[in-house]
This record gives sequence, C-alpha cells and structure tokens, in this order.
Amino acid sequence: MMFRWLFGTARNYGFLHDCQKGYIYQQRFSLVNIKLKWVKDRTLDATVSGQRDLKAAGILVSIIYSSSGCCLPIYHLSRHRGQLGLPDDLKLSTFIRRYPNIFIQSYISDSGGTPVPCFSLSPEALKFHHEELNILQQNQMELRDRLCKLLMLTRDMILPLQTIDQLKWDLGLPYDYQHSFVLNHPEKFSFLRLPDDRIGLKLLSWDDKLAVSELQKNASLQQKEEDIKNGSLAFPIRFTRGFGLKRKCMEWLKEWQKLPYTSPYTNASHLDPCTDVSEKRVVGVFHELLHLTLQKQTERKNVSNLRKALALPQKFTKAFERHPGIFYISMKNDTQTVVLREAYNGHELVQNHPLVKIREEFASLLKKGLLDRSRGVYKKNKGANLVEGLRKEVGIADQLSSENESDFTFSEYNSNGSLYRTLDGDEY
Repeated sequence: MMFRWLFGTARNYGFLHDCQKGYIYQQRFSLVNIKLKWVKDRTLDATVSGQRDLKAAGILVSIIYSSSGCCLPIYHLSRHRGQLGLPDDLKLSTFIRRYPNIFIQSYISDSGGTPVPCFSLSPEALKFHHEELNILQQNQMELRDRLCKLLMLTRDMILPLQTIDQLKWDLGLPYDYQHSFVLNHPEKFSFLRLPDDRIGLKLLSWDDKLAVSELQKNASLQQKEEDIKNGSLAFPIRFTRGFGLKRKCMEWLKEWQKLPYTSPYTNASHLDPCTDVSEKRVVGVFHELLHLTLQKQTERKNVSNLRKALALPQKFTKAFERHPGIFYISMKNDTQTVVLREAYNGHELVQNHPLVKIREEFASLLKKGLLDRSRGVYKKNKGANLVEGLRKEVGIADQLSSENESDFTFSEYNSNGSLYRTLDGDEY
C-alpha cells in the first residue's frame, strides 16, 4: 500500500515524467556519471613524440643567441633548466651534446684552471633562428591577437607571467616576449604587481572582434542550421580506431551535444558547476585554448593552474577524460599532453602555422645530428680548446647573478631562471 501511494504521488507531481525525459533533462540539472575508457592512439602519439627535445633545444638556441658573445658556459645555461622540461636524471650537458650539429662545444678555464664546457651555435642553428625571428616579425600582429584572446578567456583579463611562460612555446611567443614583444604593444598590454607579489600581464581593452570562438567561426560550415538557431553548437567528434562506445554512453553524448553552448568569452557565473551544461562550457574553454596553440596541444600541467583565472569549477581537467572524442591525452615524454583531435588529419595538422613549419625543419636538423653522432660523424674534441674570448662573457654572467636586488623595479621572478625588464627597459 505504501509503495502504491508513493508511486501515485510521484506520478501526480510529474517526477516520473521528468525522469523519462532522458539525458537531455538530467544534464541540465546534474553532472551525469559517465566514464569513458582511454584508448591509445599511436597516430596522435606520434605528433607528441619528440616535442620535448624540440622545445628544449629551441629554448637553448634562443638563450645562447641572446647572449652578448653567442656562447655560454654550461653553468650559465643550467640556470634555465626549469624552462626546458627535461627529465631530472638527464644532465643538461648530456642533452646538448646529443646535437653537435646545433651546439658547438668549446672550453674555458675557471679560476682554478679547470676546463669548463661552453656552447655556441652552429651555422645551421643560426640560420634556423634567423628564419624563426623573421617569421615572428611577419606574424607579430597575429601573435598579438593570440595573446589577447588568451587574456580575454580569463575573468579579469590578467595572467601571471609564470602562467604565460608555461604556454609561450605552445602559443608561438618569442622566448623574451616580455620586452621584445609585449613592450611593442603598449596600447594593448601592461605589467602589474599581483596581490601575491608576482608580476602579471594585463590586457588593457576588450576587443569584440576577437571574442568569437573557433567553434562559432566555423558554425556555418560544421553545424546544423537548427542548432545554430538554438545556440546548441556541437563539438567535432572523432574517436581512435577501434574505440567502442556503449549504447548508454552514445545516448548521453548525443544529448550532451544538444545542450546550450556558452562561449568561453562570456561570463558563465550563472551556470551551476555541477551540471553537464557547465561542463560543456568548460570543454568550450579548453577547445578554444587548444586552438590558440600552434600545434593544438599542450601539456596537461600547463593548464592545471588556470582554474581561478578562467573561473572554472574544481577538478575541471576531468573534462579531458570524459570527452575522448574531442581531446586525446598522450602519455608520451613521461607526461600527459592534451591534443585536440579535430585539428589533425592523421598525424598532420589541418592548418599549419609558419612557425610550425620552421620548427619541423629544426626537428629534422635535430634528428640528423643525433643520427650522425651515433654513426661517429662527429669526433669528440676534449683537448685544450680554450676560448679566451669568452672570459668577458663569463664575467658578465657572474655580474648579472650578483647584482643587488635593490636596483630592480620589481622583485625578481625566477621560477624559470629568467630575467624580466620593466617598462623602462631595466632588467628585473
């Protein structure tokens, strides 16, 4: 009798009717507990493989090139190790010696007469870097808009320099973007001190023309007319070959795609974070963020500290795992790299940025150097190849490291060992 009474009450109040509406109803008011398996994708893994060495070598080239003598001792380069992303058990000098066609080794004597390895750039490396600088100059406005859009994704249009540093390689920003790039656009950006005493970069003005997501740009080509009118844009979905979805998961995903799409450039504080509607907005944020990167991929840890800046809920990176048809998580290079599936046709990017092309040429140089070294093409020269001309450079490096902090406008930010400049051009 009690069961019949409860059943009748539920029917009278419409509770059973609501439950029968299916996932589209549940997802508006709750986060449906759906778990999808991870399946290895060798094709997309190939797009990640080798990126760690490419990034580390590219950064080292920029550091050496920016020095006054284009040659630096190993202890000076070691100060920048935190930026390189190399394994802790790999010596920096060992990594550099892997590529003798990029880095030329010589020696200087320290104060005790002990030979200290120094590294300069080969003609091939210099040629590559000059071409890269030309491309950066030619695409400066496009890269400026890329940085603007990144800041526009945040709640206050502000990001700490540490956070931008983690993404600068992926975004295509120059190594020393703080003074070689940002200061060229004073109408767009300014430095400021954050409440936690870090230095941040602020976007000075909102640009409505830039506040259009990649999904919205391609809506007329990729979306149904009815979905565009309803504002329920769907994300392009592509699974690894052999990936099987259970019927329950397929139904959930189909209904999830029909949920309202909230632009990552609009305020979403009205959304309940415990709903699939909110999760679709989170997916939209990451979808746009990955589109801002050159190769449509970035290490998962690079976005792990963006929660407050992007106004995202707790455990927001779980969206990567719940949507393997949109994102692929590669385990290559002893880290997790998130790849945007739609951006690739096999292992090739659908849209190739000029900087990506020059980096691919540099990657070919690295492979050639590694192969030639293994074949014994390069002979080790550990003789007394002392470069007296580097004594001045070593002295300058020592002077920089011992300067009084009271001379700096801002406190030193050395999470990656780099030096910044103030708007007046002074290093800090």
